[in-house]
Parts: sequence; C-alpha cells; structure tokens
Amino acid sequence: MTESVIDIEEVRKRYRGGVEALRGVSLKVPKGQIFGLLGPNGAGKSTLVKILLSIVRATECRGEMLGKPVGDKATLARVGYLPEHARFPEYLKGEEVIRYVAGLSGVPRADAIKRSGELLEVVGMKDWANRRMGSYSKGMKQRIGLAQALVNDPEIVFLDEPTDGVDPKGRLEMRAVLKMMKEQGRTVFINSHLLGELEMICDSVAIMDQGKIVRQGTIADLTEKTRHYEIRVQEALGNMLLEKLKPHGVECQGELLTMYQQDAGRVQPVIDILRADGVTITSMSEARQSLEELFMETVGSHGPGAAMPPKIKQKENV
Repeated sequence: MTESVIDIEEVRKRYRGGVEALRGVSLKVPKGQIFGLLGPNGAGKSTLVKILLSIVRATECRGEMLGKPVGDKATLARVGYLPEHARFPEYLKGEEVIRYVAGLSGVPRADAIKRSGELLEVVGMKDWANRRMGSYSKGMKQRIGLAQALVNDPEIVFLDEPTDGVDPKGRLEMRAVLKMMKEQGRTVFINSHLLGELEMICDSVAIMDQGKIVRQGTIADLTEKTRHYEIRVQEALGNMLLEKLKPHGVECQGELLTMYQQDAGRVQPVIDILRADGVTITSMSEARQSLEELFMETVGSHGPGAAMPPKIKQKENV
C-alpha cells in the first residue's frame, strides 16, 4: 500500500455566523505524487490548505501530515508553500526574495546562497536574478514564488494556482519543474482551476464541492467507466456488415465505430470482421472523459450553466 504523507479525517471549519467552509473533509495524499485538489470557487480548497499549514485553525481536525499531528510546528519546516496572489517586497531583487524566505525558514546563510542560485536556474530566472521584483511580469513573479517554496528543501510543496499569469512556454517549463520535483521524491500538492494543466501532470486528484470531498482517486480510475474504443474506417459500412457487428456492441455513425467496452481484447473480433470484409481501418483509439468533463459531471449542477453533456476525449492509440 502506498504511504500517505497527508491522512486526515473529519476536518471541519465553522466561521462566526454558522458558515461552514469545511464539512467533514477526509483526504489521503500519497507520498511522492503530484496531487491535484479541484473544486469551484468557494468549495473550501484554500481553507483546507491553510489548515494543513496552520495558517487557519480548524474547528475540528483529526489526522497527520508527514507522520505528525496536523499543526505540529517542527513538521512545517519540511513543507514549502506558494500561496495564490503571493506578494513579495517590490524593492527586493529576485535572488534576495529567495534568500529572505530562506532566512525565515531557518536555512543557514551558506546553504541559502547556494540554493538560491540553483533554484533561479531551475525556474528559468537566472538572467533576471538581480532585477527588482517591481520590474517583473506576473509570470516572472510566479517563477520566483516557486523557487522560494523550494528553498528549504521541503518534502511536501503546496502550490496554489502556480501557473496563474504564466505564458504557454512558461507553463511548459513549470510542468517540467513539477515533474522534476516528483522525481526527487517530493510530494506536490496543487490547488488549481486549470484542469487541462492538472490532467497532464497529476497522478491523482480529489474533487471538492460545498466543503466536502466528493470524489478522489487517479484520473484513470475515476474515468474508467467512460472508457471506450473508437475505430474509424475509410467509408461508411453496408447494412449486412453492420448486422455482423451488432452482437459485439458496436455503434456506428458514418465512418466512426464505437464500442463502449473497458476490455481491449473484445475489440479484436471486430477488427477481424472488418478486415475479413476488406474494410480499410484508418485509425483506432481509446477514449474516455477528460478531467474537465469529470469535474463538470461531479459539480456542474451547482454552478452556472449546470452540467455539460458528456463529451469524450481522445486519449491514446490502441
């Protein structure tokens, strides 16, 4: 069984006036994975992260982070954090911000100097290290924010909207950094609304709605029931051939044949029938829900526009 670096149960947060931000959240985050926390605005995502970081006090909280009770001060020294809309002194240079955070984290000066240089290179800011934060674009500030979150060599890194304001090239580079962090054995906890970005990098996700975790698991597991296979042929099939394919659960729409089936082995007889009849197959692929479609199916009825009709995303060739 995979070790969990975060294992919490029945986390609740009630504000004055009886407003419940969290209503019994239970969550496990596997060690060494990139984990995504999803949810509409107001779902309680940021509140949960702040409770784990002891920024906000929970009304009720049971569980551990890194093997210690949530709120253990010594444990926080092993955690990195990039908050949403992070602000750093505009008069400081990028390199100085990283060293400043290192000092707050108790990192020895010699180590801080070495780490800041290494991290500036990792996030692509080495050439701008001696420019003031006030001269940076939003994307450049995010890169510095990511670097400072790593300066204490953390085991878990919490990132709240890490690619906000970053251009497409920068997002590609950030994804490479996140994957590198995973390869180093770190656990990366991402809170983001960019579902397409999360789908490309996350090992597992949790969907939060109205203060509760409503679904959790790997993307593959969560979309398993929607998995099916598509076969595209060169031209529409005749009625006799369609009759042969019906017992195999094949649906036909023009040149596209669809089998709502999780077992790839059951696609092979269909391919054999098509080839025996001289049909030219132009492509075969597996398809399933995208993360965005899964998200809308789960929480879409609570937001404006309600749930979208199910669409299927091409995933990979069979």
